[in-house]
Amino acid sequence: MSNRFFRPLFWPTLLTALMLPVLLGLGFWQLDRLTWKENLIARIAERLTAAPVVLPAPDAWQSLDLAENEYRRVQLTGHFAGNRELHYFMQSPDGTPGYAVISPFEIEGGEGAVVLVDRGFVPVGLKDASARDALPEGEVSFTGVLRRPQERSAFAGADDPVKNVWMVRDPAVMGAALGVGRVAPFFVEAEANAFPGKWPQAGGTRIDLPNNHLDYALTWFGLGLVLAVVYLVYHRSNGRMGRPKA
Repeated sequence: MSNRFFRPLFWPTLLTALMLPVLLGLGFWQLDRLTWKENLIARIAERLTAAPVVLPAPDAWQSLDLAENEYRRVQLTGHFAGNRELHYFMQSPDGTPGYAVISPFEIEGGEGAVVLVDRGFVPVGLKDASARDALPEGEVSFTGVLRRPQERSAFAGADDPVKNVWMVRDPAVMGAALGVGRVAPFFVEAEANAFPGKWPQAGGTRIDLPNNHLDYALTWFGLGLVLAVVYLVYHRSNGRMGRPKA
């Protein structure tokens, strides 16, 4: 017959009973998020390798599900609307500061409807359009990747329309600065070799989706384990559990 005993203290037991399910629940939630994120990354990779589709007509832009279509390869035909361009401040993959060159592209048969096209990256020294390859003239067709607008975070700097430096890619704001009446609610990032010349360098689409959910899950489970161990050690050190001394 076992002579072990356990006399739990009220407050430590109550707090542990409340906190342990919360910690475990957060751990399992992060595992669910891990599965969701892995599936999302797999869908994006599939879209980036699938054959391009024709860009939806302007009449369908406002009802387009951007989340379901982001990173989809699309085929565009039309012409660049003048030599106007906007410069979105960014860094290249190797950390070089510069700009994404964004130009309005008038869709063929779109009755003046415009898509803002990210033509690629240029270093700071090539911000001036006269220092690099000319904008393609006439009707062109190319393939790009559809991207959603960026949301302005609390850490984003202010746009400077006077100096033509933009910190957030928002087609509505940028379209208004260009005086475009009907602008698509998304961007298209041109694929590599979409246009002749070296600069801008297109094809810089990045899948910037951090996936730290497994680390977070292990952290929450670890905290739950620590809580349980502390609870048991506390009771044992206070003579509330164990075997009676002979």
